[in-house]
Amino acid sequence: MENINAAIVGYGSIGKYTLEAIQQAQDINLAGIVRRSISISNTPHELINTKIVTKISELENVDVAILCVPSRKAPKYANEILEMGINTVDSYDIHTNIWNLKKKLGAVSIKNNAVSIISAGWDPGTDSVVRAIFQAAAPKGLTYTNFGPGMSMGHTTAVKAIRGIKDALSLTIPIGTGIHRRMVYIELEKDYQFDEVAKAIKNDEYFIHDDTHIIAVENVNNLKDMGHGVKMERRGVSGKSQNQLFELNMKINNPALTGQILVGAARASVKQKPGCYTLIEIPVIDLLLGEQEALIKNLV
Repeated sequence: MENINAAIVGYGSIGKYTLEAIQQAQDINLAGIVRRSISISNTPHELINTKIVTKISELENVDVAILCVPSRKAPKYANEILEMGINTVDSYDIHTNIWNLKKKLGAVSIKNNAVSIISAGWDPGTDSVVRAIFQAAAPKGLTYTNFGPGMSMGHTTAVKAIRGIKDALSLTIPIGTGIHRRMVYIELEKDYQFDEVAKAIKNDEYFIHDDTHIIAVENVNNLKDMGHGVKMERRGVSGKSQNQLFELNMKINNPALTGQILVGAARASVKQKPGCYTLIEIPVIDLLLGEQEALIKNLV
């Protein structure tokens, strides 16, 4: 199979780490990067020799677009790019909307003979795969996914989009049994009141179901750390055998892991029939670099 030509759409933290993952992938070429604006003054050093455009249509021979944009913008970008017949992968993380997004992008993908893989980060994404395996191993039971402590990129981006916010950081603190506390640190723009902004944050769909604490600070940047983690537990029953306990415990660099999984999903996208998929619907082997025979011999 020829190398895959991938474009990165958006170049924030996830875009940067996605670029690094592509640079280490022997089967994927970087077709270019799509950014909102182009100027020498705001071009990072690592992109000096990279083709940068403002529209994906300005790039040639793109097989898949890796969407490194905020979750709320991913559906719009995916829809537009799929209509061009280009595959898309994203790390859309608003769990309650994933099924509806899958149905919508599925129709667009099939119509344009393209593939969309959505919610392909680490959660939703690889954690979703682990939850599925845990449930297969113990069909009856409960799974608890406890995030953190660490920075949530999706929640942080959601806060930054609220009017009156100059900069923000949302930390996830696990309480246990899948319950979390959100610690949100904000820098306010001038002429905005803390109470007004705090109310908007707490009513946002990212925060409305969690115990959210908002703190105004002078400099959010002094608090930022890309570290994160997850501890997943399932207690359940295999057949008639009680007291099965499975655990997954990870400490991670959040955007680096997301970028790596997105690149694996880009690889998998060219192996699927037209349609929209979540990561639990993709054969795990399709995410990996290498020949099938060698992978099976080494991993099974």
